[in-house]
Amino acid sequence: MRKFTNLLKKEIQELVTKQLVISLALFVILFSYIGKVTEKEDEKASGVQTISVLNLDGSANSQDLLKRLESARFKILDQSGKTKEQALEAAKTGDSKLLLVIPAGYGESLNSLKPSEIETYSFMRTFSLVGARRQIVVQNVIDTLNEAQSDKILREKLPGLDPASLKKPVKSRDFVVVRNRVAQGSAGMVAFLMMQQSLIIPIVLMMIVMYSSQMVISAVAMEKQDKTLETLLTVPIKRTSIITAKMLAAGLVGLISAGIYMFGYRGLLGGFGKEAARIGAQAGGSALMQKLGLSFSTTGYAVLGLALFLSILVALALAMILGVLAEDFRSAQAMIMPLIFMVMIPYFISLLADINTVSLPVKIFILLIPFSHPFLVPQNIYLGNWGMIAGGMAYMLVIFVALTIFAARIFSTDKVLTMKLRLGKKKPAVV
Repeated sequence: MRKFTNLLKKEIQELVTKQLVISLALFVILFSYIGKVTEKEDEKASGVQTISVLNLDGSANSQDLLKRLESARFKILDQSGKTKEQALEAAKTGDSKLLLVIPAGYGESLNSLKPSEIETYSFMRTFSLVGARRQIVVQNVIDTLNEAQSDKILREKLPGLDPASLKKPVKSRDFVVVRNRVAQGSAGMVAFLMMQQSLIIPIVLMMIVMYSSQMVISAVAMEKQDKTLETLLTVPIKRTSIITAKMLAAGLVGLISAGIYMFGYRGLLGGFGKEAARIGAQAGGSALMQKLGLSFSTTGYAVLGLALFLSILVALALAMILGVLAEDFRSAQAMIMPLIFMVMIPYFISLLADINTVSLPVKIFILLIPFSHPFLVPQNIYLGNWGMIAGGMAYMLVIFVALTIFAARIFSTDKVLTMKLRLGKKKPAVV
């Protein structure tokens, strides 16, 4: 046991380098900084915005539009007395992000029940989503004005009747059914909140698998390159213990590193996710999710953790074999590509598609990839598909045992020192 412990310490010390610690620290600092900057920019976009207005109408209806813009936290710069070209040039060179032109006859057209147009000129000084948000806010104000104007006309023409009932005589009460639970709400809201809750899980899995696998492959390749693997194999310790120590060390360092990565990534998402959380809270999303039972229990977290652990074991066993096939450290970087594809395919499919609706060949292909099953665990827990969860875990366990046996057989012979996968190299010609 002491020999194994010393071997495990050796493997961890080789993996935890100054470069690793510095890169992890810089990652957390950088992502946290980006998240804070994004949050401040979002606050600016949500705050008081400067807008130039050229009112060529002067009617009560146009004044009502300006009041609604002010209530939407817009600071209005009056461009009265100018032509459209002059107002456009003044707004372009100033601090305004948008120019609103209310044409002559705007109010008269509304009073005569005719459509009326206004013009908006957005100055795209940036192409970020935050920069485009101002135009969306103005459009929302215009939609609100249309609603208010139509209500006003209906009340005048048809007094005593509710304008909302006239415009929408057919009303619907939306319900969502999940298993045996029914709750009033929007299916779109449930899907949005589910995606928001489950987004972090695929990222955690992808980071852990890719990071720990790369460490194993690189470590084995470096030992082959530096000829230290030969010395290690002569130590009086079982070669299965060597494999176990390498995999356990990489798994521990990978878990810790992935946790640090996710801490930094959480800081980045914090700058983007506040608006989404606010929308969900306003729509009563939390109460809806609780009524439908779409929340993780202690059992759910334990099952998810077990699935993640099994996927890490599979990745490390496969990485051990790929590391043996690598000729040197440089070729080891290419060996990680199969693992990356095996993780990325189910990652994107879990985000963009439903495995239950894809064609049968595609579904079989996805389920044959062992890393697909942890991505499917959250939605299967919500839906109560425990049989599919158990089948996926059993499949990952079988794959892990098979890969471990294969790796142990490689390490039990001298093939561990001679096996190479040379890509693109021609064999020497035989004379």
